[in-house]
Amino acid sequence: MEKEYWKKVVKTLNDIIPIYNKINFYISLGKDEEYRCLGIGENIKENDWVLDAGSGFGNMSKSALCVTKNIQITLFDPLITMLKNSKKHLQNNPHAISGIFENIPIRNEKFDVALCGYSLRDALSVETAISEIHRVLKNDGKWIIVDLGKPDNKIIRAGILFYLYAILPIIAFIVGGTLGLKFNRIYGTYERWLTNDRLVELLRRKFSKVEIHKKLFGGAIIIISHK
Repeated sequence: MEKEYWKKVVKTLNDIIPIYNKINFYISLGKDEEYRCLGIGENIKENDWVLDAGSGFGNMSKSALCVTKNIQITLFDPLITMLKNSKKHLQNNPHAISGIFENIPIRNEKFDVALCGYSLRDALSVETAISEIHRVLKNDGKWIIVDLGKPDNKIIRAGILFYLYAILPIIAFIVGGTLGLKFNRIYGTYERWLTNDRLVELLRRKFSKVEIHKKLFGGAIIIISHK
């Protein structure tokens, strides 16, 4: 059942490629880029090897390249169409690998930094994904996660759920027409998403230090995990 749902998510992502970035901007209230930049901050240095996991259009990589051009980027995403588009528009000719979070075909301790921008939520097994990212990071590596948050406060969480399932489709339709309505399926992943405290708990089992910064009452999260 999980795999069938994931296949539907992948198909939807393929369908909405033409309007993906535009709608993401509006449904995040224009904060998506701001949060990516806050997460990356000073956590990337010159000559770092960077894994953009669940890279999509490579937006996290673009934000990283604003900090320094002298980094080696590997894009990692299940959608080959997305990888081709990102590779074409990024300046430093990144490597590109197709695959899923639960089985990253990369040797141990290769990367200085891993990035996940609005993508970890789509993993079939977040716990397995955490183990895989931990494995491919160097011993002093960092993992930067920017995503929707799922507040532990039930009232706030109910408000966010209302926004995602009642307001989001309206915004998506206004911006992207009937194609925009398919975004509702992508954000169905929110139902399966871990609460903020539970996600931090799982990360702390693997990483020595985990910092979480909550925005929009916990509806958006920026997490920096240190190996």
